[in-house]
Amino acid sequence: MESVANQSYALPATSAAHNLTAFSPLEQVTRPTVPTDAAAYYLNRQPQTLRAWASLENGPIRPIRINGRLAWKVSDIKSLLNGEAI
Repeated sequence: MESVANQSYALPATSAAHNLTAFSPLEQVTRPTVPTDAAAYYLNRQPQTLRAWASLENGPIRPIRINGRLAWKVSDIKSLLNGEAI
């Protein structure tokens, strides 16, 4: 029988994949917009939450649509995190 210290526990695939994504600190982002997954990371929300904000048009920030894809303004994200009205 193995001791508990020798056993390895695998993370669920979704958790492992989520941890592999690395984003630059928001202060270092020089692009005017970021995709949904990056915006969700900076706002500490799930990407699906931001997609719901876009679809229902009821979130604290709104994305712009570029060729059918959502792009979130870095300036809006920074303002929201600083508690400023948008």
